[in-house]
Amino acid sequence: MAVPERQILVCQSFRAGGEPKGICHKQTDGFLQYIEEEILDRGLDMQVVATGCLKQCEVGPVMVIQPENWWFKGIDSEEAIDAVLDSLEAGEPAADYLIS
Repeated sequence: MAVPERQILVCQSFRAGGEPKGICHKQTDGFLQYIEEEILDRGLDMQVVATGCLKQCEVGPVMVIQPENWWFKGIDSEEAIDAVLDSLEAGEPAADYLIS
């Protein structure tokens, strides 16, 4: 199996003690599956990774695209995910969601 071209990191709010904190895990139920399905439908060479807390709670839920290192805030709907993936296909970060 080849190494994927990109990774999508999706904050799931887990911290060292094992207890989820913050808001990301509360507002992203079902998003991992939706992102996986969209990646397959779009033919993108990406891997989805659920992460521990990314320490951006004040602007969460947070999603990161690597290796571009694009950090996105407010990813709280399928529409937001679609905007990020659309922009990725276009080669530009989704400016409305980009953490700058």
